[in-house]
Amino acid sequence: MASVSTDPHGTRRVQFTGPDGKRRTVRLGKLSKRGAEEIAGLVERLTAAALAGHAPPDADSRRIAGLPDATHAKLAAVGLVTARASNDLGEFLAAYLRTRETDGTKPGTIDHLRRSANDLLGYFGTDRRLRDLTRGDADDFRRHLSGRLGENTVRRRIGRAKQFMTAALRKELIERNPFEGQACQVRGNPDRAYYLTTGDALRVLDACPETQWRLIFSLARWGGLRCPSELVPLTWDDVDWERNRLTVTSPKTAHHEGGGSRTIPLFPELRPHLEAAREEADPRVPHIVTRCRDSRVNLRQQFQRIVKQSGVKPWPKLFQNLRATRQTELAGKFPVHVVCEWFGNSGPVAAEHYLQVTDADYDRASAGSGDASYFPGKSDAESDAAPTQNPTLPASDKSGQERTETPQTLQGQEIWPAQSAAGRSSPTKIAPRVGLEPTT
Repeated sequence: MASVSTDPHGTRRVQFTGPDGKRRTVRLGKLSKRGAEEIAGLVERLTAAALAGHAPPDADSRRIAGLPDATHAKLAAVGLVTARASNDLGEFLAAYLRTRETDGTKPGTIDHLRRSANDLLGYFGTDRRLRDLTRGDADDFRRHLSGRLGENTVRRRIGRAKQFMTAALRKELIERNPFEGQACQVRGNPDRAYYLTTGDALRVLDACPETQWRLIFSLARWGGLRCPSELVPLTWDDVDWERNRLTVTSPKTAHHEGGGSRTIPLFPELRPHLEAAREEADPRVPHIVTRCRDSRVNLRQQFQRIVKQSGVKPWPKLFQNLRATRQTELAGKFPVHVVCEWFGNSGPVAAEHYLQVTDADYDRASAGSGDASYFPGKSDAESDAAPTQNPTLPASDKSGQERTETPQTLQGQEIWPAQSAAGRSSPTKIAPRVGLEPTT
């Protein structure tokens, strides 16, 4: 049992027998008798929990988290609690990053975490105490970021700040996360959405200087692959020529269950470029894409030059909008769950970030094409052409006469493709309720 003693100078101490049977003392300094007795009760319960081999009650855990650093250190010195990490923001973030660097976290993720940590340190300072951060400080930090960064970038930085503070909370360095409740989910940006029509895509394809660039563009535009993260792992063993399928390894979704890879069809627009690359491939090199293997190569900058040479005006988010264009096309031809399986995303993510409404959709609807012939995402030229038309061959829309389409991101709308009239349910009148006797 713990007891409270008072020294001649008014300082107080708690004496108790530890789990190891040894008599120990916690010196509390000049503390009120009531405060010292509260600590003594906490010491008793912690000792009992240690002897029983179970964790202390939640109320005691919260009390421990709220203890001043000096008091917590005294309890840690007698083995009742685990010593806290540094409560200084700078030291904590440095220790957190060192831990992530050794636990297998990807270098790209480490770079993003370090950038967010530098934002926090630049605003609050390295000596700021974690316990001193408030929700108001989090609001001020967000306004600071909003003054110089885009909204989605701000959301990502806030999300990582929340991640840092969650780690501090689990280490009992803080009692609550000051960034709790801050919006951090990345949202779709309609102003940066773009639909690349088949005609413009063929012009860009013609401007590609060699086979590897034509393959990279085709994998992004007609395969819907993330670039460059999903291009780098591709090997010739991933191609099933007989079944017309391609296995895509996805580092971005590898942390999700079953998200490490997916299988897509060898679309008719894509297969010729794979075959051309295979003819030129070195049999000693297993990888399909050999151009972007060096991380120092700026693939986007080179691609932008190709787009300019084609005569097509460069669009925002060059590679992501190729993927969005392809998912929009396919969503008009196949069930949404099938397309999402091919693209490695979900219906809500597709609606928020990928699926678009084009001018051709409005033109087709106003012309009264009917549900059966409605395929969102298809250009006028695509509607007239055969679905399996090879884009490497001359096409009617290659002349540049195809209409330029201004996309609008699909938000809050039904993303399931239109079905035939027979397959759709329609509102009907609800029959009146009946009792034991039939109505007349």
